[in-house]
Amino acid sequence: MSNPHSHEVPLLEAIAIPSSKLTQEITELIRDTETELLFNHSSRVYAFAALAGIRRGLKFDRELLYAGCMFHDLGLVPAYSSVSDRFEVDGANAARSFLKERGIGVTDLDHVWTSIALHTTPGIPQYMHPLVALVTAGVEMDVLGIGYESLEDAAREAVVQQFPRTPHFKEDILQAFYDGIKQKPDTTFGNVKADVLADKDPAFIRGNFCTVIRQSGWVG
Repeated sequence: MSNPHSHEVPLLEAIAIPSSKLTQEITELIRDTETELLFNHSSRVYAFAALAGIRRGLKFDRELLYAGCMFHDLGLVPAYSSVSDRFEVDGANAARSFLKERGIGVTDLDHVWTSIALHTTPGIPQYMHPLVALVTAGVEMDVLGIGYESLEDAAREAVVQQFPRTPHFKEDILQAFYDGIKQKPDTTFGNVKADVLADKDPAFIRGNFCTVIRQSGWVG
């Protein structure tokens, strides 16, 4: 695996994808499987995640970070979507299977799996292993704009030039989320994707935590 990087890494080197057989195979799979929208989004997530890691002085493996970032939305694709699991878990399972076949160790598999499974669960990843923290940081930057003002214009522009955002990316990514989860709305219970279904589907009824408690089999 690749070595951690220091704060002195030049911009283009910082966002560069590691050149290895593993990353090439990941790129080929995701490019052939996802839409251009999701492929470019995931690629930007990696770049922003790597920049966040350098700025925070974290030690991270670039190949594993690339895997986590590129697989993080694969569960939105029908071919990788399960019947009843959250799309995040579907992507995490796909990444673990892919990496296990290529000899990646159990500890690294667990870190990649967790980084994908928790990328839509705010407030927790930043306190976990750097890989977990950085995948979420990359996602939050590209989708939510968290950290946008703290990143130099040149850095943002370099990433977007390499992997362009669509002219209406905000709405396009929301639609991609909806298309990937609308067939299993129950998987959005307690997570941010319920907001997407509520926005896109007037008939959607959110699961309610209080109702679940009150309707349980317990007396009192």
